[in-house]
Amino acid sequence: MRLFLTLVFTIAALTLPTVAADSLKQDVAKDYDSYLSDLFVYFHENPELSHQEQKTAARLAKELQSQGFEVTTGVGGTGIVAIMKNGKGPLVMMRADMDGLPVLEKSGLDYASKVTQLSLLTKNVVPVTHACGHDVHMTSLVGTARRMAAMKDKWSGTLMLIGQPAEELGPGAQAMMEDGLWKRFGKPDYALAFHVDAQGVAGVVNVTAGSPFAGADTVDIIIHGIGAHGASPHAGKDPVVLGSQIVLALQTLVSRELSPRQPGVVTVGSFHSGTKHNIISDEAHLQLTVRNTNLQTRKLLLDGIKRIAENMGRVAGLPEDMLPEVIVSKDNMLPPTVNDAPLVRRLRAVWQDKMGKDMVVDIPPTGMGAEDFPFFTTDPAIPSVYFTVGGTPKEDFARAKAGGPAVASHHSPLFKISQEPSVKSGVEATVYALLNLMPR
Repeated sequence: MRLFLTLVFTIAALTLPTVAADSLKQDVAKDYDSYLSDLFVYFHENPELSHQEQKTAARLAKELQSQGFEVTTGVGGTGIVAIMKNGKGPLVMMRADMDGLPVLEKSGLDYASKVTQLSLLTKNVVPVTHACGHDVHMTSLVGTARRMAAMKDKWSGTLMLIGQPAEELGPGAQAMMEDGLWKRFGKPDYALAFHVDAQGVAGVVNVTAGSPFAGADTVDIIIHGIGAHGASPHAGKDPVVLGSQIVLALQTLVSRELSPRQPGVVTVGSFHSGTKHNIISDEAHLQLTVRNTNLQTRKLLLDGIKRIAENMGRVAGLPEDMLPEVIVSKDNMLPPTVNDAPLVRRLRAVWQDKMGKDMVVDIPPTGMGAEDFPFFTTDPAIPSVYFTVGGTPKEDFARAKAGGPAVASHHSPLFKISQEPSVKSGVEATVYALLNLMPR
């Protein structure tokens, strides 16, 4: 079977419609100079918070409609779905996220965001900026729409472009799925997405097999104790001591139960208990983030957290009805993003051929950041590839290495993307992938 798939993908890669790399590059460059550059500035200057992307969605819908796509708005809240049917062939989805972050921009750009907005979470007015590059994603999606509409003689099938809300909060993709996304518009044969990467060289595509983004769970542990005077600890059951023992025991999950070659994270980000120096509280509250790259690791970690918390309660002498409670949030769970390995190999070969081998790298992720894209691709399973496009010029990395300013991370007030190479490569890589997946 593996040999058969390899042969199929090799043949498929060779059936890419004849599109000269120089020709597409020139067309994308013209689009950028005449239109996409200004559109990027618009998106950057007008960010909106998660679930509040009304103006952003309206502008993105207008842009896609202007290229001949049939656009549906209000999917899963503020989400949009744009469909272009172009004969028989596969249904392929490309997603771009739309929301900004509650961050005061300090990038120094002359088009820096000055927007403020009422936060639905804090009920306060907060500054808003695209401190994670979603402006690049939307601009590239429009660039992709323009190229695919102009090249309908080069491909066949149905193209689905998605503007997704609330990626930063996590439930945006899930909300679109709960709104009947596949039932209403069809289940894709392939799904694609990309993210601009401030830690990558501007314009360079990075695609890797495995899990480019981790799965994430939010876990709360409620520790019950018996309150007492601080001078008489024997009269109570101290939840602070028990909580401390649980925190330390949790560190053995990754170090002693998970395979050394299998990544996982269990971080206790918050520990709350008590009100005064000389009072032993009757409750403590631990807040955890748990990260994984596959569902097997997720189960091992979550089962281990529950086992450790409950049994440490027994060690402390608590009765069964007072054992620590482990609560795994259903609203803040993100599955791991897992790229389809054969599809990765197929698209990498196309990108290397069309964009140049020096413009395509395979650098595994170093962190355990999470994404909600797998809500689209996990259940039911859809072959998918999530790639990144670098957003920082080589010169900035060289200056940082020489002791100059560090390259700002995502979500930083100093976050800044080199828009031209990022947007152009985002469009080129996406178009080449779509042409390969939907050959004429």
